[in-house]
Amino acid sequence: MTEATGPTETLTAVAQALERIGRLDPGLGAFIEVWPAEALAREPAARHLPLRGLPFAVKGPAGIRSYAARRLIAAGGVPVGATSVPGPGTYWQTWGQGPHGRTVNPWRADRTPGGSSAGSAVAVAAGMVELATGSDGAGSVRVPAAWCGVFGLKTTNGLLPSPDRTGLASAGVLARSAAGAEPFLRHVLEGYEEPAAPPLPLPAVYSEDLGYADVDPEVAAVVRAAVDRLVASGTVRLVEHGCELLDPAGAWQAVRGGAPGTPEAVAVRRANDDRLAALFAAVPLLLTPATPNRPHGHEGPGELYSTALTWAFNLSGHPAASLPAGFTGDGCPVGLQLVAARGTDARLLATARAVEGALPPVRR
Repeated sequence: MTEATGPTETLTAVAQALERIGRLDPGLGAFIEVWPAEALAREPAARHLPLRGLPFAVKGPAGIRSYAARRLIAAGGVPVGATSVPGPGTYWQTWGQGPHGRTVNPWRADRTPGGSSAGSAVAVAAGMVELATGSDGAGSVRVPAAWCGVFGLKTTNGLLPSPDRTGLASAGVLARSAAGAEPFLRHVLEGYEEPAAPPLPLPAVYSEDLGYADVDPEVAAVVRAAVDRLVASGTVRLVEHGCELLDPAGAWQAVRGGAPGTPEAVAVRRANDDRLAALFAAVPLLLTPATPNRPHGHEGPGELYSTALTWAFNLSGHPAASLPAGFTGDGCPVGLQLVAARGTDARLLATARAVEGALPPVRR
């Protein structure tokens, strides 16, 4: 006797995505707009292109006009909706806001999903789409990826067109896994060539705090356990090499505020660039926690910067990714950040695939 066919098994990929959005999004608030008619109309022609009608989401109301979205559509991707971002006047808050209310973390509704690519991370984590675009100016892809238990990649600054005049923000992608993010680089990045799997073990430096951050001990323990697992599996070989950076908070804020030439900003960027250049001359990979804290409540993070471990690499321009490392005791996902030399985005993605293959998969 054969098992009965479920109602979604006869639906196309786009129809399945729309069905899940309609069923799940009222409780999660990941989308600000959904485009069922347009998506279903695009799908038949898209099936004959390389992405074969892959449904994806775009970040925010302007996401459909982004370079990445246009490239994905040209390759046969089908945009199904725009995801939530923080509302006006909430510069420090990392939740999104949509017609169903605020965006909630799919693992714990009383916690934020992170941001500003909040809805993109939630849509991927809940399986509403397999891939979503994002942008990252301080950690806006990596923080929600970490807190929603998905993969998130910030590309090398300047590698892809960005409307951010400060140069801090770069395009990114959120997906269920590093493998799931590969179509983004393949079809968005000009001249992309899939790299060979990296030889193992990968030489890497691990830094819990980058020399300045105050990290939640349980978050640090989860990430350290993941790193130890990578070492035990022969995936990573830790190298004794310091990574003591200067706290980039003031420099980042100066650049964002339009004053990149202040003495503090210039000195911090120069010092950190020199230290990172020395590190990546010695090893190809830096490992850190993605965030210093676990997801906070919807009232906000207080005085703590959730971006403390991410925004250094928006200043320096290095590509960086977050992948699931495990969970804290209260059920919150924790992210492991991988950082590589500038311009090695494809190699970083291949490295992330090797790393995630040695870690336990995250249940949906």
